[in-house]
Amino acid sequence: MNRENALHIVKQQMHEKRYTHTIGVMETAIELAKLYGVDEKKAEMAAIFHDYAKCRAISEMEEIIKREDLPKDLLCYNKELWHAPVGAYLVEKEVGITDSEILQAITYHTSGHENMTMLDKVIYVADYIEPGRKFPGVEEARKLAYTDINQALLFALKKTIQFLMEKNQMIYPLTFQTYNAVIKEEMSK
Repeated sequence: MNRENALHIVKQQMHEKRYTHTIGVMETAIELAKLYGVDEKKAEMAAIFHDYAKCRAISEMEEIIKREDLPKDLLCYNKELWHAPVGAYLVEKEVGITDSEILQAITYHTSGHENMTMLDKVIYVADYIEPGRKFPGVEEARKLAYTDINQALLFALKKTIQFLMEKNQMIYPLTFQTYNAVIKEEMSK
């Protein structure tokens, strides 16, 4: 599938602000893919489709999680997590993308996971730092992204965990596992 077709498909699934975010993630992911030796086409497709389900109704996502082979424990955590695995499921079913690396990057772009590939890291970080993001620390995260993807990933994970703790919200276990795995990877260097 080419970029134009993919963008046309996602534009039908989201409002203008989300589409603008998607373009920013795509452009950032392609830059990071070049820098870190990741397949640029896979990064482009994963970025374009990363928020495919973001604008779907919560009830629809909940039904898909209950009905399909998706982690049921998601239902106990922040609904903001749901669109990632549901999106990967829908991208495969509705769009026909079957590349497991692309689907995995979409699935884990909100939580991370213990064995993140470089493509997974690129999509997670690109989503966090794309040009439309405006929050304290985003410039530092952007600098880290272009010098050390693991440090950028750790920065994003720490900020996410801190944010959720300040809001007294539960933290999805995969997020902690991701943090620990990246720390372990860094310690083994």
